Amino acid sequence: MGREEQIVEERIKKIEELKKSGINPYSHRFPLEEKRNHSNEIKEKYSKLKIEEKSKSSEVVAGRVMMKRDFGKISFMTLQDLKGNIQLVFQTGATPKEVIELSKKVDSGDIVGVKGNPIKTKTGEVSVLVKELFILTKSILPLPDKHNGLKDEDEKLRKRYLDIIMNEEVKEIFLKKQIFWSTMRNFLIKRGFLEVETPVLENSAGGAAATPFKTHHNALDLDVYLRISMGELWQKKLIVAGFEKTFEIGRQFRNEGMDAEHLQDYSQMEFYYGYANFEDGMKLVEEMYKEVTKAVLGTLKFERTGHKIDLGKKWVIYDFESLIKEKTKIDIYKATKSEIQKKLKELSQRDDPKGPKIDFDSKQEKWRLVDLLWKYCRKTLSGPGFLVGQPVELVPLAKRKESDPRKVEQFQVILAGSEVGNGYSELNDPIDQENRFKEQRELGEKGDTEAMEHDTSFVEALKYGMPPACGFGVSERLFSFLMNRPIRECVLFPLMKPEIEEKK
Repeated sequence: MGREEQIVEERIKKIEELKKSGINPYSHRFPLEEKRNHSNEIKEKYSKLKIEEKSKSSEVVAGRVMMKRDFGKISFMTLQDLKGNIQLVFQTGATPKEVIELSKKVDSGDIVGVKGNPIKTKTGEVSVLVKELFILTKSILPLPDKHNGLKDEDEKLRKRYLDIIMNEEVKEIFLKKQIFWSTMRNFLIKRGFLEVETPVLENSAGGAAATPFKTHHNALDLDVYLRISMGELWQKKLIVAGFEKTFEIGRQFRNEGMDAEHLQDYSQMEFYYGYANFEDGMKLVEEMYKEVTKAVLGTLKFERTGHKIDLGKKWVIYDFESLIKEKTKIDIYKATKSEIQKKLKELSQRDDPKGPKIDFDSKQEKWRLVDLLWKYCRKTLSGPGFLVGQPVELVPLAKRKESDPRKVEQFQVILAGSEVGNGYSELNDPIDQENRFKEQRELGEKGDTEAMEHDTSFVEALKYGMPPACGFGVSERLFSFLMNRPIRECVLFPLMKPEIEEKK
């Protein structure tokens, strides 16, 4: 019999013993829940106790037992709860005998509740001298070894609950993630934005250039798509309806590649700001990023991938055309496709072999190559800043610049060589929009899997009139960027292959 099997057998035996003694090893509730405090609150409250001083007051705490140490007349348990951990003390003469006996049935991993007097031990640690003990949940499987723990990265993600139990830093990531989204949500609500919910299942995959997931709706006998944007076309219909400021935070899905910055199933926020343009959006976004970053990191200064960033300094404006010309000597409007390909080869930048394949005679192919030039240049930019002046061919839904119709009124947030947010003045000319949709449809017919579909219902809505508006979207990639971790590590339960398949 292996060591783990032996532990499981011993614990099942203890469960049966508890049941025979009239104790439910899987309690319905903690009877002292109303009086419970968290470990950090107790430590702070009694931090001024003198060494070996015992408080006359009693406290109640509950959580998971992480460690047990027995020294005969005195034994200790380390209890972990949401806010940290605290030491429990069981001492002959001070702890009732029946409580000491019950404590012998407790194993590391069990969930217990206690009531007792706070004390400060010889080592200066605020602890609880236990007077009452409640076994709330008996664990059967042993926790991973504290030092050797979960080493395999896939196992950590697959058994995320264990990784959170064993690693305080991992738990802290997801507490901060709640702060990230709630700060963003509150920021927008305070500025008059209405939070909305738009469909996850759509007749056409609109609002972005991405490959959708496709499924079938049985009741309507209809093929539908999981949304690839956070209700962009729906939210703009709401702007048509008269809602001046809207936003949505939710899940969206793109059936594309996985890497440190991309997942197929992730959270996104998009807002639509009526009677405003991209410059108004840039001001709002800069303010929002500062507030969110300060709430999550406690500072506006940090370093990522060798770039030193200070969100408090003046944000730089990067011009798409000028920047590429400066760094690659390529004039994107005059250069031919072959000239751009040659430059990309010099720079060792190649197109993604898994990316969309379209007619090489298409003018759109040139602009996909230009986009690769931009991505090469982007890596050198520390920011904070905004990229502006993108070609209209790369942004089918953005409004053209009045001063230069070759370009659109778009802005992208640039931090440490990455793009972490995208917005633009929304196209509200229905004729221009319909023509761009037609161009996208032609690309789709030639094999471009990321071409945007022609959404006739959206064009119809625009024909009723949509006021000038700015739209902006940012995904949880910004959060993973702030945490300086791959995005998969910042998702509670990322999609993974079944474990059996992994072992083949």
